Amino acid sequence: MGADTKTLRNRIKSVDSTLHLTKAMGLVASSKIRKAMEAMHKSREYADMAERVVRNLTVCPECAKSPYMADKNEGKRCIIVIAGDRGLAGGYNANVFRLAKEYPDAEFIAVGKRAHDRFGGEYSAEYFTFEQASELAKILCRRFAEGEIKSLEVIGTKYISMMSQESYISRILPLVREEGASVSGVVFEPDELSVLNTAVPIYVAGMIVAAVRESFASEVAARRCAMDSAGKNAKQMIDDLQLQYNRARQGAITQEITEIVAGSGM
Repeated sequence: MGADTKTLRNRIKSVDSTLHLTKAMGLVASSKIRKAMEAMHKSREYADMAERVVRNLTVCPECAKSPYMADKNEGKRCIIVIAGDRGLAGGYNANVFRLAKEYPDAEFIAVGKRAHDRFGGEYSAEYFTFEQASELAKILCRRFAEGEIKSLEVIGTKYISMMSQESYISRILPLVREEGASVSGVVFEPDELSVLNTAVPIYVAGMIVAAVRESFASEVAARRCAMDSAGKNAKQMIDDLQLQYNRARQGAITQEITEIVAGSGM
């Protein structure tokens, strides 16, 4: 019985240490949520505005000559995979990698340390900057215009709520003209084609940043929910172990008393 109580006591201490860790990680995630949400909303607004400008340009017949609107049959499919810098975020990283696995022939560009482990790379999801996005966008736009890659897509995570996030894949290039769309009254100088070709790298950078910001907000939310769930499970486990410990300890005491009584009767 002594060995049983000692084992249970050690397990209770171990689970209690885990509980303190999950609480700490949950608090860190909570402290990052507000800032991550603000960054996500700002990047969404920027991406929506850039997309609106590009949409107005692609409607113009002259812009059909742009290399960014050409469907290409040759070249690689390039996918930017956005995962987390850390684990312990529920199924956040696993869902992204599960989706990426459906495209085995694609060239992957990793954002996030967990994505680095699989595909290699140099970008952090939490500290990804617009300058990094701009440099990456220029390289990818040049490669697309030269026919080295036939499409540019992004795999990330869409934030729905604190309790729900969904992985997705979205195409950035080539640009697509909306069917039935009409030319707006906006006048572009010097001409629509020149403006489009100049705007596309900025547009691509904005779309990448927006995807990274939204994915990071999803990661933080997923981690907080995962730590809350882990904390509840740890508390339940401690309660169960404490009950077992009390029973084992009471059993040991009862056995000792029985042995003493039996010995005194002899």
